[in-house]
Amino acid sequence: MANYSKHDARRGLKALRWPLTFTRAGMFAEAFWQATWPLATVVLAALAVLMLGLQDTVMVELVWFAAVVATGAAIGALVYALRTFRIPTRAAALVRLDETLPGRPIQALLDEQAVGDGDAASTAVWRAHQARMAERAARAQPVPADLRIARRDPYALRYVAVLIFAVALIFGSIWRVGSVADMTPGGADGLATGPVWEGWAESPRYTGRPTIYLNDIPEGTLEVPVGSLITLRLYGEVGALTIAETVSGRIGEVPPASAPEQDFTVNQSGEIAINGPGGRTWTVAVLADTAPTIEVLDGPETTALGEMTLPYAASDDYGVEAGEARFALDLPEVDRRHGLAIAPEARPEITASLPMPFTGDRTEFEEALVEDFSEHPWANLPVTVVMTALDAAEQQSETEPFQMILPGRRFFDPLAASIIEQRRDLLWSKDNSTRVAQILRAVAHRPDDVFRREVDQLRLRRVITKLETFASYGLTDEQQEDISRDMWDLALGIEEGDLADALERLRRARERLEQAMRDGASPEEIEELMRELRRATDDYMQQLSRQAELDRQNNEENPRNQQSENQMQMTQDDIQRMMDRIQELMEQGRMAEAEQALRELQEMLENMQVTQGQGGEGQSPGEQAMEGLAETLREQQGLSDQAFRDLQEQFNPNAQAGESQGNEGRDGGQGRGQEHSQGGQGQGQQGDTEQGGEGNEQADGEAQGEGALADRQQALRDELRRQQGSLPGSGTPEGEAARDALDRAGRAMDGAEEALRQRDFADAIDNQSQAMEALREGMRALGEAMQQEQQDAQQGQGTSESDRRAEARDPLGREPGSNGSVGTEEGLLQGEDVYRRARDLLDEIRRRSGEGERPDVELDYLKRLLDRF
Repeated sequence: MANYSKHDARRGLKALRWPLTFTRAGMFAEAFWQATWPLATVVLAALAVLMLGLQDTVMVELVWFAAVVATGAAIGALVYALRTFRIPTRAAALVRLDETLPGRPIQALLDEQAVGDGDAASTAVWRAHQARMAERAARAQPVPADLRIARRDPYALRYVAVLIFAVALIFGSIWRVGSVADMTPGGADGLATGPVWEGWAESPRYTGRPTIYLNDIPEGTLEVPVGSLITLRLYGEVGALTIAETVSGRIGEVPPASAPEQDFTVNQSGEIAINGPGGRTWTVAVLADTAPTIEVLDGPETTALGEMTLPYAASDDYGVEAGEARFALDLPEVDRRHGLAIAPEARPEITASLPMPFTGDRTEFEEALVEDFSEHPWANLPVTVVMTALDAAEQQSETEPFQMILPGRRFFDPLAASIIEQRRDLLWSKDNSTRVAQILRAVAHRPDDVFRREVDQLRLRRVITKLETFASYGLTDEQQEDISRDMWDLALGIEEGDLADALERLRRARERLEQAMRDGASPEEIEELMRELRRATDDYMQQLSRQAELDRQNNEENPRNQQSENQMQMTQDDIQRMMDRIQELMEQGRMAEAEQALRELQEMLENMQVTQGQGGEGQSPGEQAMEGLAETLREQQGLSDQAFRDLQEQFNPNAQAGESQGNEGRDGGQGRGQEHSQGGQGQGQQGDTEQGGEGNEQADGEAQGEGALADRQQALRDELRRQQGSLPGSGTPEGEAARDALDRAGRAMDGAEEALRQRDFADAIDNQSQAMEALREGMRALGEAMQQEQQDAQQGQGTSESDRRAEARDPLGREPGSNGSVGTEEGLLQGEDVYRRARDLLDEIRRRSGEGERPDVELDYLKRLLDRF
């Protein structure tokens, strides 16, 4: 480093040759762009205007003015470029490159020692400094050019010019630039020697196809949609070019073939010919626009409130624009009896616009017409519906008449239904007014037996008075409409009554629960609102049950109105399962899904049809559930007995079916008791068994082949699952305990079914025992829940002496006497079934024997009881 010389410094600068060259080239591009961007902007804008052919659509004077302006702007931009542009020097490039390096090493290499030139030590230091600077300079990289000119072009005119030029490249033509030469003073002479033409084929807007510039289309086949507009422009000497076409089908007054401007519409396939110098001929193939198609997909679906949903499908090659449905009375299909026997008054067709998709493609879609015609005079009468579809070309098609019953609201209350029937007769013809008044008087003859509210009686009396008064002078259309409105409101009030209140409570409960979920309420508040929703749902279901009964009666009288096999019905079990699912979603924090399920439940409740359970009349839901669980327990006991018999016969193959020792049914006999027979039906009388030993064995073998017991176990599990959905006492500790017990019973039944399919009868019997134990526990918890509900129903009453005595009873139902002794054994069985009471006692003994905190003396006593029984 001490021997570093000037020669070494020059050699270090030569190492910067390529970084310096690239830096200088970048500076050249930077200076050139900064000087020429105005000129490039003007040139690109002028070319874009010429390529788009704007000069052909305006006056020549305006074209000349624009040309002068563009030329002046181009000259100004060129002068600006010549004055601004400077070729960058090598020194400037060195300075820019040096500015990117720390310590300015290039400048240091160019410097010379000014002080201490004769001092050896000073010279050595200077050379060491230059050596370090040379090392830094060797690491130099080319400096990129800075092409940003935002400060010079604050309005971004260069981008505007580039955008217009890009549009011209896509939609314009480079050949249009030459048309400006025709506007020069010598251009007319050029046209005289060579006429030119231009043409466009513009497709209808609804097709979405672009406009075709015919000058760019060679001779051959030209495909355009029907209705396309052809525009041709001829320039030069008149008559040098002529046009011949057979696509428009024009007749009458037609412009001459040599007219400079010609427009016509393509209506058919044919030819378009431009005859003359530079002319062309095209064979036009018309792309036909087919008419739309529409069809009714299925019969209407009707809600309980009379809203109709009629599905349909429509399609068109370019999209359906609109549609409508027209309903007309199908008079031949009307049952012409009673008030409908006379000729009806003429009424216009019902016209309803068909809904179209808001977004998406309309070329093929399925939609549904949703309307409510409950108040129309034709409601619940035969009609024919014709649907019509219209496309953008105003082509129209319609369906064949579709026969249906015009859906309307169904009234289940007998009084409301009779008023609606007379309203229909009144709207059928004004001549029925006297008859309608007489029938309504007969309906209201004994008001105490008919009306639930006095206000309904007064409203009906007012309707009868108005009808009789107006009928005596001749009923007008306005009076007919006014009375029919009063009759509708009266029937609606009678029909809804308490049902409307129950529905409103249900809606309020749902809205409160949704709001709580959106506001992030606490789990306790959501649980309380969920219990309120369950109570409101129960009230609403009770109101609907009466209507369901009337609906079944109506179906029995009119078989045509019966539900189809595919129509969905909802039972109380379905509703309970949905509500349990909603509560489960809320507990998991999936509030959005729970809110959606809640809305679906509300819609189904408003539109549902109730199916009655199979419980006995006059029984509460708890009693029905208890009876169903008791039946399930008996059937499970029967299956367990059957599995035990098969287990014995599995290890004793020489025994006849049902004759294993100790294998007697509950009704006696050789294994053919009521719990052993297929389906649980008793066949266990000893006389029958003695007469048909072999026959019964054979029947069992055929009926209970492989998997028969497992199938019965699966069916019993399904029945238990259904009973769980309608279990009362939801939200109470007792009710939840009953549900938990039934869940355990269901899992045990699943295990028993799997074991039976594998012919593992021992494991199956164990699982069946667990299922029966869980069923008994669930029945006990359900009984406690029912008892708690009865106590809650007695508002304002304290715990009576009898209740306190009941709580003090022992498991056998005996009340304690004085000094802890048993007082009496009266009412030991408490009027219940002996076998059921015995099972309950055994369950209670088992429960107490499992409580280790009890005294040893009591536990020994309970153990002896279990060993004995």
